[in-house]
Amino acid sequence: MRSYSPDLTPPWKRSTPAPEVPAEPDLVVEEVSTGFCGAVIRCEKTAEGPTVTLEDRFGKHRVFPLVPGGFLLEGRVVTLVRPSGRPAHAGPARTASGSIAVPGARARVARAGRIYVEGRHDAELVERVWGDDLRVEGVVVEYLEGIDDLPAVVAEFGPAPDARLGVLVDHLVPGSKESRIAAEVTGADVLVVGHPYIDVWAAVKPSSVGIPAWPAVPRGEDWKTGVCRALGWPENTGAAWQHILSRVRTYRDLEPTLLGAVEHLIDHVTEPPA
Repeated sequence: MRSYSPDLTPPWKRSTPAPEVPAEPDLVVEEVSTGFCGAVIRCEKTAEGPTVTLEDRFGKHRVFPLVPGGFLLEGRVVTLVRPSGRPAHAGPARTASGSIAVPGARARVARAGRIYVEGRHDAELVERVWGDDLRVEGVVVEYLEGIDDLPAVVAEFGPAPDARLGVLVDHLVPGSKESRIAAEVTGADVLVVGHPYIDVWAAVKPSSVGIPAWPAVPRGEDWKTGVCRALGWPENTGAAWQHILSRVRTYRDLEPTLLGAVEHLIDHVTEPPA
């Protein structure tokens, strides 16, 4: 006789168990039911079962049970498990950029140097991830509403060894309009770097936003409006950006090319005069 499994659920309906991930200190995850995002600081065994304590970028702690499929790691559903060996101990708190946080640090008096970005969305994204670091370093970020007049803007600023200027440019790729404008800016005390994306939206990882990829938008069509249309979102780019920004919790939600560019600018602006 032919034997049958007692589970009569069709194979295509069976859910795949979420992969298990050790809840190591400083691992940044999101709890699926509340959306709370934070770094693991400890795992404990309680009468009700194992728990994990997360700390968000503001220092707030929340305790959650270690249930199957209860967390998101870089956009993927996972099951956190207690690390093998020694229990997880609290590690140093970290900022959203991954830097070690300075508890109780007050914002430093602003430096003469500045970081310029193209638009408001760029500025809000930099603030979301690097805001704590920038306040400790005393670096102010301002947005330009475009870089068509960048050479004149830089000349007016007057970069100097004690007032360095950094500029973050979208779509900085060979042959682009942005690359030609950036090439006109020279000087030891000014640094222009960028990322290859046509807009800073695309520097957010698609998995963090919950989409498979950023859609291709036909040439000549407004890119942001085209993205909204292709994804079936309301054609309200302001509301779309707020949705995207809400999905950015840490540096892990951004593409490496943007991370490297911003870190380079911060290093440039905070470098002591020779």
